[in-house]
Amino acid sequence: MNADTVPGSGRQEPHESRPASAQSAQKAGARLVAFASSRGRYYAVVLAFFCVALLVSNISATKVIAFFPMGESTDNYWIVADGGAFLFPFVYIMGDVISEVYGFAAARKAVIMGFVSQLGASLIFLLVIIAPPGPGYDGQEAFAAVLGFYPRIVAASLAGYAVGQMLNAFVLVRIKRRMGERALWVRLLGSTGVGEAADTVIFCTVAFAGVIPGGEFIKYVLFGFVYKVAVEVLFLPVTQVVIRWFKKREGTYSIETDAERRAEGARV
Repeated sequence: MNADTVPGSGRQEPHESRPASAQSAQKAGARLVAFASSRGRYYAVVLAFFCVALLVSNISATKVIAFFPMGESTDNYWIVADGGAFLFPFVYIMGDVISEVYGFAAARKAVIMGFVSQLGASLIFLLVIIAPPGPGYDGQEAFAAVLGFYPRIVAASLAGYAVGQMLNAFVLVRIKRRMGERALWVRLLGSTGVGEAADTVIFCTVAFAGVIPGGEFIKYVLFGFVYKVAVEVLFLPVTQVVIRWFKKREGTYSIETDAERRAEGARV
């Protein structure tokens, strides 16, 4: 009896025991890799953290921050960033976890849910700013100054993240289809580099072009990209451990999940 190796498991299985959907997908020339179903026990938890981190980082991004002034100048700094820099890189790390464990369709769903959350938050903030302040409330101007900028941040995030995160998920899954379960670090770093480059340029331009002056703006864009990729590299060992943890505990993590998606017409 002939046997095949199931990608990602190291187990040998006979042809007769392989589900029909996997056999038909392979006969059609599809390269199957293991994914878990987005109906699995942990996907909703990861999605919730993903959306919360996205919302908090975008609200934090309304503040421009700077470190290490050049000489006595108060206008020129070595490092210029926004408040979202503290949390936003972890949004990409969670995006990597979703793409690697659950696949491209699940990552796309996470992006859509995150954007819906951002649009909803932006609308609520706008309504609160428009509403007349009550007796004794003297923070209207400060509230509007901070959260009134939020719709522009949302627009920048929608534009940048729609391109960046989709590229991140697409590249990661494409590399996985070529390499299988091997060299996880290659697809994590490769996908992040592509996605973060597109995201950073688009987000910084839409959000802060004309707000941060010329030379400082270039430094802002470059530092944003280098910093986000550096965080990914720094937390790479942790990301790999987290991904392995999810793979072991999601009962649907197998090539059969991928075969069912391919049979339903999924292309990525």
